[in-house]
Amino acid sequence: MDVLSLSALDLSLAAILVVLLAITSFRMGLGLEKRMVISGVRMTVQLLLIGVVLKFLFANASFPLVLFLSSCMLLIAGYEVLARQKRKLRGATGYFISTGSMVVSSFTVTFLALTVMVGVDPWYTPQYAIPLLGMLLGNTMNGVSLASDRLTTEMYNQRGMVEQRLLLGHTWQEASGDIRRDCMRTGMIPTINSMAAAGVVSLPGMMTGQILGGSSPLDAVKYQILIMFLIAAGTGFGVLTAIWLISRRLFDDRQRLVLDCLGSPGKS
Repeated sequence: MDVLSLSALDLSLAAILVVLLAITSFRMGLGLEKRMVISGVRMTVQLLLIGVVLKFLFANASFPLVLFLSSCMLLIAGYEVLARQKRKLRGATGYFISTGSMVVSSFTVTFLALTVMVGVDPWYTPQYAIPLLGMLLGNTMNGVSLASDRLTTEMYNQRGMVEQRLLLGHTWQEASGDIRRDCMRTGMIPTINSMAAAGVVSLPGMMTGQILGGSSPLDAVKYQILIMFLIAAGTGFGVLTAIWLISRRLFDDRQRLVLDCLGSPGKS
């Protein structure tokens, strides 16, 4: 079955619903209307642009082009992770940690999936590589940003407790263990909840897209199961890596808590 095309009118009707929600937010004093409209416009422009880019990429598939687009996605994701943190690390350290943790997780898991599990030839075929990487980066980005923001905020808020433990002879791992574990849970729980609700409460996006595109529901389910496992692994390893790297930055070689590397709320 061919996919039914959507007209500009169809998209406009959907956009009107968001506008009505923004008006409601304004009337109720929620303060979300500006962000809602800006995010909607930004999302539309970004998706239209990526649609044009992917059309060109699919017609001219090559490893350098796929690598370039993947690198751009990674760099933007790293910026988004840092932008969502209330107390971010000063300088370029926070950016390198966020991008590095996603390289370790998302890129590694995507490469493994393309070469071993999906087995597409060549492995960098953009119809497979870019969507897989995009889904992994998006979910890993959310997990890393949630965990990183919670870690830096809690370390600052509970600095007295952490320093007391250090004075009692605890190592930095022991003094910050409870905080780090809570932050890891914060970053991983959304993905775990998505896995638990998939197929019962919600039909995930990739599965829905394949079914709308005419694929067999069972084939769509198989791909969705693969994606959910990959997202869980990528997000989990990304969160673990980010928490470890940020924690090492917050303590010096003499087991002292160093908070002067953190910026003020809302500042780099």
